[in-house]
Parts: sequence; C-alpha cells; structure tokens
Amino acid sequence: MNWDDALIIYDKIVDACNGFERKGKKMIYTSSNGYMFTLLNKDAEIGIRLPKEKAAKFMEDYDTGPYYSHGAKMKDYVLVPESLWGELGLMVAYFEQSFAYVDSLPSK
Repeated sequence: MNWDDALIIYDKIVDACNGFERKGKKMIYTSSNGYMFTLLNKDAEIGIRLPKEKAAKFMEDYDTGPYYSHGAKMKDYVLVPESLWGELGLMVAYFEQSFAYVDSLPSK
C-alpha cells in the first residue's frame, strides 16, 4: 500500500478513538504521558505499542512480528498486518489498549 493511502486509514482509525489525536506531519504518531504508542512509518506500516504479554499474543494471533521504523526495532511495538486495517472496531480497540498501556507507565 502506498503511504498516502496508509495515512488515510491511520487517520480514520485515530479519529474513531477516544482521548487522543494524531500528531506529526512527516513522522506520524500518537502519544500520551510522554510516550509514543502508535506509529505510521515511512514504509507505510502501522505499529502499536503493547505490554509484552499482549504483544506476544498479538504477534501469534495475527502471524506478525515486531515493528521497525527507520531500520530500528521499536521496543514493545508490533507490526499491524494490512489485513487488519479495514477492521475499524478491532483497530480502535487495539489503539485504545495501547493508549491505556502508555498511560499506565510512569510519566516521562
């Protein structure tokens, strides 16, 4: 998928969520409590940050792996397969879980 189409989908997911908004113009992300928790990288891939146990289950359930941005493995992030992007309710649930996770961490 091209980056512009991925951005439209990412924005649609974020717009359906409660409590946060998309940030950035070139580096697209969401953040709270001093932590980023979702990203859209330059390769048009979406990553979400989850607690270790939930990240492991997500990767197993959806046959995916860790998330990389600019060649670096992002700690606690999982790569969201494109096959899930159209499932708005599911994506909103995961984005909101990610938001709740970073809000549970000590403030930066």
